[in-house]
Parts: sequence; structure tokens; C-alpha cells
Amino acid sequence: MSNIQLYESIINKTLEETLNKLEVLKGVHKDKLDPVSSGSILAAYIQNVLESGLRHYKKPEHLSFQIDVVNQVIEHLGGILKDNELSQFQIMEDHLLRGITEKLLSKDRFKELMPVSSVARSSLFTGGDHEPPVYMELKREIVSADRIDLLVSFIKHSGLRLIYDDLVEHTKTKNLRVITTSYMGATDFKAVQLLAQLPNTEVRISYDTNRTRLHAKAYYFHRESGFSTAYIGSSNLSKAALSEGTEWNLKVSVYSSFELIQKYRITFETYWNIGEFQSYDPKKLEDVKRLKVALEEESNKQDSDSLQYYFDIIPYAYQQSILDRLQIEREVYGSYRNLIVAATGTGKTVVAAFDFKRFYKGKPGAKVLFLAHREEILKQSLTAFRGVLRDANFGELWVGGYQPQDYQHVFASIQTLNSSGQYLKFEPEHFEYIVLDESHHGAAGSYRKVLEHFKPQILLGLTATPERMDGVDILADFNNRIAYEIRLREAIDRNLLCPFHYFGVSDETDLSQIKWQSGHYDIAELGIKYIGNEQRNSGILKAIDQYVISTAKMKALGFCVTKDHARYMSQVFNARGIPAMHLDADSSKEERQTVQGKLLKGEIKVIFVVDLYNEGVDIPEINVVLFLRPTESATVFIQQLGRGLRLHRDKEVLTVLDFIGQAHMQYDYRMKFQSLIGRTHGSLVAEIKEGFTTLPNNCHIQLERLAKERILKNVESAYINKRKLQQLITEVNTVLFLRPTIRPVYTKDIVWIKK
Repeated sequence: MSNIQLYESIINKTLEETLNKLEVLKGVHKDKLDPVSSGSILAAYIQNVLESGLRHYKKPEHLSFQIDVVNQVIEHLGGILKDNELSQFQIMEDHLLRGITEKLLSKDRFKELMPVSSVARSSLFTGGDHEPPVYMELKREIVSADRIDLLVSFIKHSGLRLIYDDLVEHTKTKNLRVITTSYMGATDFKAVQLLAQLPNTEVRISYDTNRTRLHAKAYYFHRESGFSTAYIGSSNLSKAALSEGTEWNLKVSVYSSFELIQKYRITFETYWNIGEFQSYDPKKLEDVKRLKVALEEESNKQDSDSLQYYFDIIPYAYQQSILDRLQIEREVYGSYRNLIVAATGTGKTVVAAFDFKRFYKGKPGAKVLFLAHREEILKQSLTAFRGVLRDANFGELWVGGYQPQDYQHVFASIQTLNSSGQYLKFEPEHFEYIVLDESHHGAAGSYRKVLEHFKPQILLGLTATPERMDGVDILADFNNRIAYEIRLREAIDRNLLCPFHYFGVSDETDLSQIKWQSGHYDIAELGIKYIGNEQRNSGILKAIDQYVISTAKMKALGFCVTKDHARYMSQVFNARGIPAMHLDADSSKEERQTVQGKLLKGEIKVIFVVDLYNEGVDIPEINVVLFLRPTESATVFIQQLGRGLRLHRDKEVLTVLDFIGQAHMQYDYRMKFQSLIGRTHGSLVAEIKEGFTTLPNNCHIQLERLAKERILKNVESAYINKRKLQQLITEVNTVLFLRPTIRPVYTKDIVWIKK
């Protein structure tokens, strides 16, 4: 077959001349314009001609000229068509109308509510770096929609909750229609229930998955203003589909693509009115039972069994990168005291085991000391070393009731080594290789004595958070540098950790008058505020019901302020029918193992803890973290969050519920949110106001209205105080005729100057 070139072009003067010059015309194929459809074709042609003519006039001073040209075209067109009504389309000013609101809104607030993409032109979302996540655009579309129609194959609770609060506001006065199916059992029952229970909402479901396998995904936002939009593409109502870059969605505007929107509306109405899609009433027992049975049957059809390998003696690519970096630090830069900063859950201990294996191979018989401060950490670390070295007899514990026999490969607690100066019985060079786990503790006095005594050939520090609240720099022990760094954001972006959905829940508890000392709330007063607080208890349980997909599948850790608080919360949950237990630092090893086993078996749903599980304990199954107390330390916050960030086949996302009360004026929320979002080019205030648009992949932060107001006020106040301090420092330096200092001037310095 000969070469075919396709066109759909108006034959204008230039094109006609070109065709006449062709030597062979027998292959030119033409269709006569149809008067029914020619209007839109000719209008599009005129648009292109006008754009071509105006393309040379793009400077600010050309705007009035462009408008004048368009008005002349309209006037001339009205004369030709003898249509005086065309004059109403004359342009009167050089502004675009972006919206009309019932209440007076600031320009910035209106911008926050508006979709980033145009409502008049089509857009393609491919997950690019400079695109907003689809769910963020959907949230903004919902605000201004007069009616919403959703057509999706399945609905996941993880996706619904990204836009649920917005739908709640919408359905207070406006309609929502939803079409979905039970295909593959992928839909979450709770998600359908939440939607169907909204006012002015109707849900219709296809249960016949043998004949109806609906794969369409479309979100339609009808606007009486004439600027309706629809998102049509590959995204179901799930967290992954609405936030991952692997999904493509085309946003279509009725203003520029009337035919496409019209086809969507006709097709939706067809589905809506055929018997295949049946109305779902969340109050009817037979409807509820039918949906549950259908989802369960479909789910059972799917072969969801997969092998889980908990250990691999070959390092992952990112772990090999760390090992290579360590080798460069030693062989190229001569640095044998190295610090690895890696997010909780990325396998720092395994990296240490591989690094020691390489060292051990070159120096058989080398002695190693692994230092940590908890028995659980030491046991897990010893297991990792034995697996990497393929030696079930490698290493000995020196903690609690464990006592080494030959002190060659020792996994010891810092408390044990300090007890009666045990470390002093070793020569400084006894251990050639020392690992300091959770190195941020290294600045403590107990560690200092040990580190200053030993002189190993290699010192390897491991930590997720090198920053300390007291400002002490731990880099001094590691040649003042970090050898390799992989923070929380990068770890999630590289799928090394589970994504999180963080919900800042409004808490009515007032902490503003709690005693504040040494950078912390008074623990005893906090406990008094929380214990017996029925209003707070109700808010916590309500938040779980709203944000957690299923309490039956929930495996949660709740971080409390005191032992009594942990015990009390356990009693509260048990009384409400949610099985729970509590643990603290005084709980025996047997008790901890028993309680953890009950959680994994589903016999209990929550473990409430205090001074426990901050670090060193891996429970990949944890899918919910409850912050039931304010956390003043970024290190502790990330460690506690990390308990739920381990990857697990049954966990799509970690749900984080943080209860935001009225904080003390010296409490600083910046450290928490900066830890979650990582480094950004913009300010934290802008991030909060704009809905956290620069989060790691698939992550989500949602702040309830009151919680958001409190956090913004706190963060903005912190920035103001920081500026005031800097201004004071500048004034002091100016008075003393000093150059601006490059180090911080502390309060004690200022007091001394005043004296």
C-alpha cells in the first residue's frame, strides 16, 4: 500500500496553491463540509487564524491593541451576519473574570480554592514534577461545582478520604451521584458506606462482574456558569491512582470541548438509568449484606497470595551505594570515623553488617562492638549480622541477663558497659570495629566515656535524625561530616518506606497554660489534662471512625504521655469495643512479646505505649499511628512515625492521626511538619496554606479547620519571634560596633552585654 498522509484542513488560498502545484493530484481526497458540523470547524479555523495574526503582539503594551482587533472582528462579523446581538460579545476591559463568591474572600484565599489548571481549556495530567497531584485539583474542583457525577471502577477508602471532607461540604446543599462496581472486590465497603450516607448523594453499583466490567474512570463537575469540567483517564478513587505519577488523566472543559463533555453526560445518564446499576441504600440491611457478600466473593476469586522474603544476603542497590560511599571515604579521604544518616526502616543495621563483613573478610578474627541502648535493638542487630555473615553462632549479647564468653563479637548496651566501669577492662584497641547505633545518643555522658576510651580502626555511626534538641553537634565524632544521607522524603520517593496519610485532628484540649520547662511540657500536668477527658476521648474515637478504613483490620500504636495515661486509654478503647492493651518501660520482655503477638493476630487492635517503641522495634504490620500527646522533639517524632513506615504486603498506606490542641506559646510545630515534607524551596507557611503540595510520593497531609488555624498561628508566630531575635542581635552588634556575627548570640551573651 502506498504512503498515506492524513489531514483535516480547510482548503484556504495557500493550501489550494500548494495542491495545484502537485504533479500528482489523483491521490488527493476531499470531503464536502457538512452544514450541521461546519460551524464548529470554521470557528476553530478562525480561532487559529486570529491566534496566528496576534502572535507578534505579546508585549504588555500590545494588550489593548489585541482587544481592539478582536472587537473589530466581532463588529464586522455582526454586520456580515446581520446579527446585532453579536455586539454583546464586545470586550469591555482587560481582565478575566475568575469567579464570584457569596462571601468576601481575599485574593490569596480565592487562589487557594481555585484549580491550578484552567476551567476553560483542556489539560493533561501525567504526574510531572510541575503538576499538582490529581486529588489536589479534585478538591479545588469540588469547591466550585454545582453538581458532581463520579464514574469509577472501584472506590478505596485511602482515596476517598483525600477528598471526603470536601464532598461533605459539597453535599450539604448540592447533589452527588456515584457509579461503581464490585469487580475484583477492589472496592472498600466502608468507602461506599461513607459516600452513601452523605446527604443529597446517591450511589449505584453493578454487581454483575461477569458481564459488566466497568473500567471507566471519570469525575464530572457541573457548573451553572458554563465552565463545567471532567477528569477522564486512568485514576480510580484510590490513594495510589490519585497521587502517583504513573496515572494519566485528561481534564476536559465544556467551554473548549463541548462535544466530549456532552458525550460523557449522555453516557453517564445511560449507565445511571439501566438496570445493571442498582441503587445502594446504606440504611437497608439487604443492600448492605449484598454489597459485603459481593465484595467478599470477588476478593476470594483473586489470587492474592505472594511470597514475602524478610531477608536477603545481597544488599539492595541503595544499600550498595552506601557501602561504596564508605569505601570511598576510607580509601580516598582517609576517613575511618563515618556517620550514616538513613531514615528509620531503610536497613541501617544491615548496611553495617555488610560493611563489617567486608572488613572481616580482609581481617579474619577482627573484633566488633555493637553499641545500642535497648535490648530489642541489640537482638535485632545480632540477627541481622548472623544472617549477612551466614553464621548462626556469630556474636554474643551483653545486656540484661546475657553475658559474653569471649568478648570477640559483642552486642552490648551502653548501660552495661557503664555499669561499674565495665568498659575499662578492655584495652582501647581491643575492638577494631565499633558500631554506634542511634548515634544521636552519642552526645550523652554515658556514651562519651565509652567513645573516648576506645580507639577502633573503624567507627561507624548510624542514625535517622542527627539533629538534637539541645543543639549538641554529634558530627564531631565523625570528622564533622555525614558520609551518606537518605532522609524520610527520599526513602518514601524510592519506595523504601510506606507512604503516610497524616491527619491533623482538632482537639479541644487547651495546653496553653501547662507548665513549660527546658523545652518540654510538664509531663504530670499533661497527664492530668488527658486522663478523664471524655470530650477528648470522643474526638479520638470519632477520628478513628472517620479516617481509619476498618477497625477490624487496624493494627495501631498509640503514643501516650504517662504510664497512667497509656493504661487509661486502653480502658477507654476496651469500653468502646476496640480491644486494646498498654505497655511501658517497666513491662517485662514476656509481656511485651505477648501483647505484640496479640496485635499481630488481630486479638487486640491497639497498643498504647509510653517510653517504648520509639526506636529499634520493627512491626511492619503497624498501619495506624496515634499521636495522643504533643511531641517536642523532631527526633522522637520521626522515630515514632517510623514504627509504622515499614513496608508490608497488607499495608497500602500508614494512617497517622495527630490530635492538635491549643498549644503552649513556646511549642513549635515547625519541626514536625518540616520533618514530614523535607527540604522545600518555599516557606512552611505557604505549604500549610496551599495544602502541602511538595510532599513525598503518595503522601498526604490534611489538617482539620481548627487544627490548621492553630498550626498556622503557631508557625507564623515562630517566624516573627525568630525575626525579632535576629533584629535584637543586629542592634546589639551595631551598638558595640561589631561586625554582624556568623554564630548565634545566645541569651546569656545578651545579658552579659547589658551588665
